[in-house]
Amino acid sequence: MASSLGFHILGPLEVIANNARFTITGLRQRTVLAVLLLTPDRVVSVDRLVEAVWSGTPPTTCRNQIAICVAGLRKVFQEAGCHEDVIVTAAPGYMLVSGDHRIDTVEFTARVESARQLAQDHRQLAQGQRQQGERHLARDQRTAQAASLLREALSLRRGTPFADTSSSRLQEEANLLEQQWLNAYEQYAELQLELERYSEIVSELSGLVQEQPLREHARAILMLANYRLGRRSEALGLFRQARQNSVDELGLEPGKELQELHAAMLREDPSLLSTSTASASTASTSTASASLNADLPGGSGEARLPADVPSFVSREEELASLDALLEGGPDVGSAAVGLITGGPGVGKSALAVRWAHRVAQSFPDGRFFADLTRPGDGEESVSVMLARFLRALKTPENEIPVDPRGRAELFQRSVAGRRVLVVLRGVRDLRRVQSLIPASETCCVLATSPHNHADNHPGPVQVRLRLDALDTRSAVELLDALVADHRVRWEPAAARKVVRYCDNLPLAVSAAAARLTAKAHWSVSHLLARLRDPLHRLDELSHGGPPGIRDSFDRGYSGLGPDAAALYRRLSLWDTPELDVWSGAALMNIDLSSAENLMEQLADAALLETWGRRPDGLFRYRLPSLLALHAREYADFHDLSAAGLKLPYPSAI
Repeated sequence: MASSLGFHILGPLEVIANNARFTITGLRQRTVLAVLLLTPDRVVSVDRLVEAVWSGTPPTTCRNQIAICVAGLRKVFQEAGCHEDVIVTAAPGYMLVSGDHRIDTVEFTARVESARQLAQDHRQLAQGQRQQGERHLARDQRTAQAASLLREALSLRRGTPFADTSSSRLQEEANLLEQQWLNAYEQYAELQLELERYSEIVSELSGLVQEQPLREHARAILMLANYRLGRRSEALGLFRQARQNSVDELGLEPGKELQELHAAMLREDPSLLSTSTASASTASTSTASASLNADLPGGSGEARLPADVPSFVSREEELASLDALLEGGPDVGSAAVGLITGGPGVGKSALAVRWAHRVAQSFPDGRFFADLTRPGDGEESVSVMLARFLRALKTPENEIPVDPRGRAELFQRSVAGRRVLVVLRGVRDLRRVQSLIPASETCCVLATSPHNHADNHPGPVQVRLRLDALDTRSAVELLDALVADHRVRWEPAAARKVVRYCDNLPLAVSAAAARLTAKAHWSVSHLLARLRDPLHRLDELSHGGPPGIRDSFDRGYSGLGPDAAALYRRLSLWDTPELDVWSGAALMNIDLSSAENLMEQLADAALLETWGRRPDGLFRYRLPSLLALHAREYADFHDLSAAGLKLPYPSAI
């Protein structure tokens, strides 16, 4: 005979005995049992039971009927084989004694609490023991255990609680239980995110988000999982759905969490990378960052190639040109090398990352990514990146040499004969990062640089691409794809002018799209009116959009010599974007030869565009409008303003 019972209330009310289900048939009996099960081992007054059964309109015989319900329940338990007192009389009502009986809500709460404690232990280990690999393993084990406990807790739900009752009081309790279950599901998804189980999150959480469209935290987790899988369009689409749902149902924009996450995705914020990637980045205070695909055989998964670029447009010819790198290095002991140059914000990194993802299967042994855009990409930073690459290849920490030369030699031995792709972003001079370039014809290197003379490489550079801004049609297409509603299509003329104010630069267009996304009540014409003011245009394109509009210009400016920097500032005072050597000579009060040298330095730094030749053979140049505004900002705080030279801002387009 059964000595214990199982009670299920996370779904239709059931009693389990000897693996058999007993359904409580009477509506009043189900209500009384449900109320008692909600607070086991605690006395429930008769008045509370009466309220639950009759919702404020009880008959005069209500107390007797409650007693009859309790007697009927006791009889059911006895017939199920349990002869112990499950429901006892205790003034001023009754109490369900849990004893050895199983109640699914009690088990649910216990598992959730245990998972919470494990997660807390994980956080404490993460704070105090960051440097030892075995401690990392202990943290991961706790996280996995916590996720497993939550999964068990979630599986206890079999449907909507109390769906087979009509009590308004129980419906309130059912709503609370549903919220607790949803909260646990979000906690479980957070742990899965930490464990980098992104595919599982997408498959498990997608249905919940569809059922609970206003559950913004769950949607944010699903967006981030898609993003880390490289499904940028799906991630951004989830935000569009959220905004539509929120506006339709509540008349409000999505909450802060979703808005900030969406803006971060548009600007490719590094903090959106995997937990291990973010930890690796945070742990290093170097001025450069590096990453390796997590699916590298034998890799640690501590970093990864940046996710593919969303809404990538145009550049098909350039992508096809880069495919020549797949033929391998031209000589034994020489990797295939490609170089993409172009001005700030023109989309060099986007092109490199898109191509790297497109050809990923051709490099099964690894895809490395090193960011050299920050100042100081010298020997020390390259050495730090080499150490990161070696760790990602599971080189034991005690076997990583301390000196840069030793690290470079070990890296070369580790990748020799393997199919490895190395993407180097923001290279100033290939000679300075030579140790990051594999000396193996089976490998490939794709570098981006703002400098036209960056190809000082001992070996041949097989593919050289000079990247220009998008044409207007492609820039409008990019704006439309990023804004993801119909505003751009409704105002095509205004959209064309907006991208022209952005100089058709993908980075600036992305900033404009982020501005429109954050301000859903703005029309494209409204943004256009704000961009017309040259005093605030760079501010407008920096507010809430991708950081880097000014930063990318600043990096080019910081590498200039004093005379070239002075010429750059003074060129902003010229009232037309078209310039020539005579312009530079007049602004600097120097001869034509010296002026040409300085202007060529600006062109090499991609801060000035070449624009053909004059009839007399002298070169013509062009200063794009955003660069002119950037140069003028420096001029206003430098020697020109100090000298009292005050001219209007560059003319609007």
